Amino acid sequence: MARTLSPHNPDINPLALDSAALGALVRNRRLQQSMRIDDAAALLGVSSNVLSRLENGHPVGSDRLFRVLEGLGLNMLVLPKSESTTALRALGMTTSHAKTPLSARQS
Repeated sequence: MARTLSPHNPDINPLALDSAALGALVRNRRLQQSMRIDDAAALLGVSSNVLSRLENGHPVGSDRLFRVLEGLGLNMLVLPKSESTTALRALGMTTSHAKTPLSARQS
């Protein structure tokens, strides 16, 4: 019997304050593309173990991190903390980790 994938979260907050949040973003993107972890790892050129560790917030080498981000069509934007609120608002997101877009909170 084939395993089913968990649904992705369309409202996930793109602010990764730690490795666990970054891993959640990577997992969400993989699920958005309907890929099982082993298939995604093979496509990205990393082991399933590396991808699993990344998705679970454990350390991986920066070369592997960037390989995964590139392969999943993700970019990392580094900016001063003081500008993160402005950047999130421009994306229509809140600054909380509630992962709720501003539009949903304003109703």
